[in-house]
Amino acid sequence: MTTDLLTTAASAEPGDGLRAVRSLHELADRLEGLHVGRARALGWSWQQVADALGVSRQAVHKKYGKRFG
Repeated sequence: MTTDLLTTAASAEPGDGLRAVRSLHELADRLEGLHVGRARALGWSWQQVADALGVSRQAVHKKYGKRFG
């Protein structure tokens, strides 16, 4: 299924493809925020969240610290 989506997106008009990419970024950001909030509510440390996302603790704290402090 992922291969089909990639093939379709790659053959789309550039504007259509770029809008699809933007939509995917927005969805991914919303999902990330949802799960970061859930992890923090369950007691996860910023380091645990960062490790799961493959980023530094500082990066995840900068992005979500005020929201899920």
